[in-house]
Amino acid sequence: MKIEVYDEVGSKYTITFEGRVTREKVQKIFDMVELLGGIPVAEPSDKYSHNLSKMDKIFLIVKKNFPVAWFSAKEVQESYERDVGEPISLSAVLTYLSRLAEKGILTKTKNGNKVFFRLISRELKEIIEPF
Repeated sequence: MKIEVYDEVGSKYTITFEGRVTREKVQKIFDMVELLGGIPVAEPSDKYSHNLSKMDKIFLIVKKNFPVAWFSAKEVQESYERDVGEPISLSAVLTYLSRLAEKGILTKTKNGNKVFFRLISRELKEIIEPF
């Protein structure tokens, strides 16, 4: 995995990661990127939440909390309720995530009776789209 970040004065930082990728390792990398002043993350907040659809809120939650890792609808539900401060049913979250997958924003896989999603990065889209 390779991340390139530009700070507010235009300096470029390149972070390269090799080996087994875990959520904890990715979080450490994004913490470093945030310290460098890169990747501003839009978060749902009170001033925006009234103007956004639930699907938009779900998408922002996914971008903020699960930028590279696989996640379940239950994890998104918990993040949504914590970050947005309003309840949402698990079936609604699953519906919105499935719609985002249909639009090509997320990828979806099943493991037994569990469904997991992952945000499709720009690099992954470039690999997938020619096929």
